[in-house]
Amino acid sequence: MLKILHLAPQNYAGVPYDFFKMHLTCGDMSRLITYHKYQLDFPEDICLGLSLPNFKLAKMWRRQKMMERENDVSNYAPYFLPSNIIEQTYFRLNDWLRKPLIKKLTQQYGLDDYDIIHYDAGLDIFRNASLAKKWKKEGKKIVCCYLGSDLRIRGVVKELDEISDLNITSEFDHLSLKPDLEYLFYPYDPSELPQKKIEENENITIVHSPTNRKYKGTDLILSVIEKIKKEKKINFILLEKVERSKVLEIKSGSDICIDQVGGSMGGTGYGKAGLETLAMGIPTITNMVQEYADWLPENPFVIANNADELYGRLNDLINSKELRSELGETGKAWVNKMHGYEQVNRRLKELYKLKNII
Repeated sequence: MLKILHLAPQNYAGVPYDFFKMHLTCGDMSRLITYHKYQLDFPEDICLGLSLPNFKLAKMWRRQKMMERENDVSNYAPYFLPSNIIEQTYFRLNDWLRKPLIKKLTQQYGLDDYDIIHYDAGLDIFRNASLAKKWKKEGKKIVCCYLGSDLRIRGVVKELDEISDLNITSEFDHLSLKPDLEYLFYPYDPSELPQKKIEENENITIVHSPTNRKYKGTDLILSVIEKIKKEKKINFILLEKVERSKVLEIKSGSDICIDQVGGSMGGTGYGKAGLETLAMGIPTITNMVQEYADWLPENPFVIANNADELYGRLNDLINSKELRSELGETGKAWVNKMHGYEQVNRRLKELYKLKNII
């Protein structure tokens, strides 16, 4: 039995929790510690509930970082460095303030007893990676799992990267940003989902549930929806700031889902929202560069990379019940095949062996 500890800044879209749950389901020992509460109500294991800086200056700093990366034409993930003495002082002070809490937490939950430490989002609870360095000296294996904008916007934390035994990602575009990454489909258990409602909707219902409008291309999607509304009778539901159980219930009664199209800094492909609707048998539209579309095994998604393509794909789906049904069944089977716990756990342990972790 392996002892695997996950640490994550937040339980982003429930993905770190899915890894934690996968380990337990497959017979290993695991805990998940998140530093900050995620904005949506995904389940948690141990959440420290540390406050995030949300004052005006901090928000301006995050926007500046995003703009810098949007304008960066280099195709690699840079090392993260504080931009100035203020940032440097903030991180040092934050690390110092957290020390007593982490010492207590380590003793309370026996964190030193774990053999493999996963840093989801590639970030130690201390910005200087002092906890990871300590565990590395004690012979523990370090794994960094990059989840999305962590690598695209923040970049790599050098101190942690230098001691990592394995670097993995579930984001295709990350593979070009950091060449030593290994791709791993993230685990997902569809048993949490409500059954798809089988009654016919009078009008085709289309759903879109962004957590970040800019990343998901929501403005583009809304413009296409308005165009289609002038031509056809459809129901469109935009789900924002809605509790997760309600989101899933509404999705289960929809006919088509739009995950993301033409977003900025959100990568291409699909996220948890798209996976959920596929698993419920709902045709799901997303953007995907051709290289990714060709690479993705048995690709079940309806691909639209711009407004014209989205308009065309939506019309195809609206006009054909048979097409919606066929794509729905294909999607359900694909989620189980690629994202099922047993399959993902098997591949992860292959990577552990490849990197001499086990």
